Amino acid sequence: MALPADDYDSPWKSAVEHAFPEFIAFYFPDAGRRIDWSRGHDFLDQELRQVVRDAELGRRHVDKLVRVHDQDGREDWVYIHIEIQGRRDSGFEKRMFVYNYRIFDRYDRPVAS
Repeated sequence: MALPADDYDSPWKSAVEHAFPEFIAFYFPDAGRRIDWSRGHDFLDQELRQVVRDAELGRRHVDKLVRVHDQDGREDWVYIHIEIQGRRDSGFEKRMFVYNYRIFDRYDRPVAS
């Protein structure tokens, strides 16, 4: 009997959604200081699904696309990609490039990852 796969991504998704400003402040403090948090932020789940809909299934990763505004009022998109890995994945860099390119190509938006 096969054991069920561990669910490492759901807690990360919940944490990123629940504490996004704190997540950014901890992992990316310079970027966090440039964001105007008083304007809020929006998770672009529908837009992200359009980009990664044909991605390989079964991967252990968390993807979030978030709309924020900088201190000058400009809209920016932040792409969060967290992978839970036990070993190096030789396709990681390519996958990040493809997702970023797809977001840019579909929405004509620069994305910070």
